[in-house]
Amino acid sequence: MAAKAATTTIPVVFIVSDDPVRLGLVASLARPGGNLTGINFFNVELTAKRLELLREIVPAATRVAVLINPANTEYTETTVREVGAAARAIGLQIQALKASTIGEINAAFATFVRERPDALFVGQDPFFNSRRTQLVHLATRYAVPASYTARDFAEAGGLMSYGANIADAWRQAGSYAGHILKGARSADLPVVQSSKFELVINAQTATMLGLTVPDKLIATADEVIE
Repeated sequence: MAAKAATTTIPVVFIVSDDPVRLGLVASLARPGGNLTGINFFNVELTAKRLELLREIVPAATRVAVLINPANTEYTETTVREVGAAARAIGLQIQALKASTIGEINAAFATFVRERPDALFVGQDPFFNSRRTQLVHLATRYAVPASYTARDFAEAGGLMSYGANIADAWRQAGSYAGHILKGARSADLPVVQSSKFELVINAQTATMLGLTVPDKLIATADEVIE
C-alpha cells in the first residue's frame, strides 16, 4: 500500500494473501490497469479449511484461541470474520488474542495458564512469520496444539500448517519481475492466483502433545515431519 501511494509510474510486483482487488491494489485480477501486479496466494481464504483440519487433529477441542495482529488492520478484520464464521459452522468457541510486539506475544500466551484453550489458530501476518520460532516455542511450553499458515512454522516444530506454497509464489513473483525488466507493462500482466496448497504435519510435535494424527490426515498431507 505504501508503494502504491508513493508512485504511479514505477512498476511494482506484490505478493499478498488477501484479495488485491478488495485491497485496492488493482482494478481487476485479469486487467490490473495500473503500475501494480503480482501474486495472490490465498492464505486468508483458506481460514475455514485450516480450522477444520485443526479440529480433525484435536477432535475434542471446543475452545480455540485466535492470535491476530491489531497493527495489521486488513488481515486482522478478514481473519476475525472468516474464523468466526468457520467456528460457528463446526461448533467451536473462539477467543481473539491480540499481539503486535514480541512482549505482547509472550503476554498472549501467558493467558493460557488461566484460559486453557484447547487449541491455537495463528492468523496470517508477516510479523507472526518473522516470530515463528518464538510462537512455536511458546506453543510447546504451554502444550497447546497450534495451526499455522506456512510450512516454515511446522519445520520449526509447530504442529501443523496449511496454506499456499510460498516458495512457489516467490518464484512466480520473480518471473513477473523478469518480464517487466524485459519490457512488459504491469497493467498487462494479470494477477496470478496460487494453485499450490500444502498441508504439513509435524508428527514429533503431535506425539509430544499426546495427539494421534488421523490416518486420513497422514494420507492427505503433503509432508509429515518425523
